[in-house]
Amino acid sequence: MTVKEIADKINGEVAGNDQQHISFPAKIEEAQNTNITFLANEKYLSFLETTKAGAVVISKDLYEKNKNNLELSWIIVDDAYSAFTKVLSLFDSINLSAIYSPQFKIGEQTIVYPHVYIGDNVKIGNHCIIYPNVTIYKDCVIGDRCIIHSGAIIGADGFGFAPQKDGSFEKIPQLGNVIIEDDCEIGANTCIDRATMGSTIIRKGVKLDNLIHVAHNVEIGEHTVIAAQTGISGSTKIGHHNMIGGQVGFVGHVVVAPYTKINAQSAVAQHIKKEGLVLSGAPVMDMKQHFKAIVVYKNLPELERRVRELEAELKKKSDK
Repeated sequence: MTVKEIADKINGEVAGNDQQHISFPAKIEEAQNTNITFLANEKYLSFLETTKAGAVVISKDLYEKNKNNLELSWIIVDDAYSAFTKVLSLFDSINLSAIYSPQFKIGEQTIVYPHVYIGDNVKIGNHCIIYPNVTIYKDCVIGDRCIIHSGAIIGADGFGFAPQKDGSFEKIPQLGNVIIEDDCEIGANTCIDRATMGSTIIRKGVKLDNLIHVAHNVEIGEHTVIAAQTGISGSTKIGHHNMIGGQVGFVGHVVVAPYTKINAQSAVAQHIKKEGLVLSGAPVMDMKQHFKAIVVYKNLPELERRVRELEAELKKKSDK
């Protein structure tokens, strides 16, 4: 579709080349000349300096601040986030079997057990083991020497819904995929969601325990290990050689430095920029600091009792 054709379908106004051909949506930091992307948040303005996108869907207020960038084609709308949901729907409705071969590829000496579902255009490498009842959705890529245990689901839709003015939520099509690199192991009943655009990426050597949730557009660095029941929200980037305990929760869009260790039942709610930290607690803090805080917490009833006694003594003295 051309930029003009897309703009007409989402009630947008074009500034720039309205005949630019668009083949597919992409993230702003990854977009190329034939991709369309969007900008709805000021914190991503810096990407405008480097993006190679053919067109950008942008909210009116942000456009007024950036309209001097003449190298881009703009589609100006009231709400870029909601409008781009419609753009994704346009491309989601295209018959992808006309673009991609409706087949999958399995490498040499890979074992696939009964009751495994493998979607169109899936690629599985050599010397892998795919245990029973695994589901691998379309377009996902799995490297060599990977093990995926029973009940795992690779490539289900990411949890993307755009809030509407009437209080309802409109589903955002999830057009990306999941890439699992070489030598990874995925535990039973672990779910790795496909990206909205681009890829959810599990780098080489990653080991995931059972019952882990990896949300859309997450990236997990090489040789990271994660214990059971951990949940990783969308677009989080976890560095290489991390060790993460069970039931750890990550908010979305945080970046965790390499060689970080996070104790079980911790909550990561901010970027972790320094390498090699050992963290604990909710929200996470230095493990030694957290242990000291626990001691104080355990002694709070006794501290409260002592404060009440001191208050009573002070009151007696003030009454005399």
